[in-house]
Amino acid sequence: MNRVANKITSAIGISLVVALLASGPADARRGGSFGSRGARTYQAAPPTRTAPGETAPVQRSMTAPPTKAGQAQPGAPAAGAQAQAPRRGGFLGGMGGGILGGLVAGGLIGMLLGNGFGGLGAGMGNTLMQLAIIGLGAWLLLLIFRRRRPQPAMSGAGATTYARDTQGSVPFGGGFQPREAPQAAYEPQYEEPATEEIGLTQADRDAFERLLTEVQDAFGREDYAALRARTTPEIMSYLSEELSQNATQGRRNEVSATHLLQADIAESWREAGGDYATAALRYESIDIMRDRQSGAVLSGDPERPSETVELWTFVRPRGEGAWKLSAIQES
Repeated sequence: MNRVANKITSAIGISLVVALLASGPADARRGGSFGSRGARTYQAAPPTRTAPGETAPVQRSMTAPPTKAGQAQPGAPAAGAQAQAPRRGGFLGGMGGGILGGLVAGGLIGMLLGNGFGGLGAGMGNTLMQLAIIGLGAWLLLLIFRRRRPQPAMSGAGATTYARDTQGSVPFGGGFQPREAPQAAYEPQYEEPATEEIGLTQADRDAFERLLTEVQDAFGREDYAALRARTTPEIMSYLSEELSQNATQGRRNEVSATHLLQADIAESWREAGGDYATAALRYESIDIMRDRQSGAVLSGDPERPSETVELWTFVRPRGEGAWKLSAIQES
């Protein structure tokens, strides 16, 4: 009875701990770095005056990481690998081993039958005859082994070439000049798409500031249509996932009064997929988490804005079209 009571008490204690952890203070800030920066998705953006610290590369992305040049696909055999026939176990594993093994086996069988290796009923003549046969067999095997030995490498044409090389003319101020082994062709570590740096206009910078405010406000209103018009499908999927989780947990992330304080461009480039620009943004906003039913503030201050520094990457078709948000990184 006491044992059952202890189990029930333990189960209740564990349930209380889990409930306390689940009902902890909610965080109004989205965490992590997510999205795509094209060919530079897994590269750290250079530091700027707005974000002087080191920024970690994107953590969640649908962009496949770069692969090593010449890397084999999973399950494929390595380059240059060839099937090898089983190696023979040396001289004793070949013909010599078979002959010698046959002689020894014959002697053993004869001994068991009383006729080998001086067994019972065998005379001295038989014993000497068997020893002579074994000695003759060993001599034949040794002769065969000597004939099958490989010739030394430095013989014949090889020795002549070496002598001609060493007896030739010697360059001034030097002695023997060894031949250099041919160098292997340079193989890049990773296969990355080609990119080129591009310049940005004041209109581009104004578009980045406008997108910062519009995306933040649309997220706070849970306006899926406005978010879809200003972000890439990948970013939209991440933001929708976060909004869905908030709704499932009965809370709402309200973001308003976004104001840009400082900004500069970390890098801008062009690749096959379009034009990219990563901007370091320091801004303030009213960012709170509310309970959906009661309206109570779960985290954040509705009267005091919080300051945030992030790196936002924007993308557009090559040289034209509207910019869209494609990645967010914590600084």
